[in-house]
Amino acid sequence: QVQLVESGGGLVQPGGSLRLSCTASISSAVAMGWYRQAPGLERELVAAITSDGRANYADFVKNRFTISRDNAKNTVYLEMDSLKPEDTAVYYCNAHTVLPWMNYWGKGTLVTVSS
Repeated sequence: QVQLVESGGGLVQPGGSLRLSCTASISSAVAMGWYRQAPGLERELVAAITSDGRANYADFVKNRFTISRDNAKNTVYLEMDSLKPEDTAVYYCNAHTVLPWMNYWGKGTLVTVSS
């Protein structure tokens, strides 16, 4: 059974920083990423990164968030800076494999940005 274990969420003041981590129990993910879901809203992509380091970001986090990946540790990170109250959401780790063609999800970690 594939597992994605997230950590690093919590409460932070506006303008602050947090670092999320997600470790997968598999090494075959061609892409890993972070999604988020705020109350009453749909889950949305935040950032994703391929196994060879190509990253893409949602417009709303460009120049504030940085995604990185350590393939040796099967771990993806999300460095979040200049956090805003509207960044408050549950953040979910995602891993995508080709063989089989699957998307795996973590259980989520809550990020709350509030003064």
